Amino acid sequence: MIPALPNLRRIVAALAVFAGLIGILTPAAQARVFVGIGIPLFGPPAYYYPPPVYYPPPPVYYAPPPPMTYTPPAFNAAPAAAAQGPQICYAGAYTCPMDRPTAPGGGCYCLGNAGQRVTGRAN
Repeated sequence: MIPALPNLRRIVAALAVFAGLIGILTPAAQARVFVGIGIPLFGPPAYYYPPPVYYPPPPVYYAPPPPMTYTPPAFNAAPAAAAQGPQICYAGAYTCPMDRPTAPGGGCYCLGNAGQRVTGRAN
């Protein structure tokens, strides 16, 4: 053990006691305002403005929606034209019956002489 360590503890303890006595024995500080060359001014404290007043926002007003002006389109109740036989695909110089129905004017294809697809339109 180092022989100087007990002396260090004594010094630290004495400094702590001394600092505590200074804190207890000193009088409370007096609040004063000094101007320029050290002449104290004793007067009323400075005036502090109150904080601004915040008002709640006005209530929200929900206006009624505008009147309805939408008119639905006219409904055509005419029945669709009946299909007259199977649909046919017109692909340039080729015509062929279609194996599944499609919309008139829709895209379709027929097989050419060499087995290639030739595109066209359905009737």
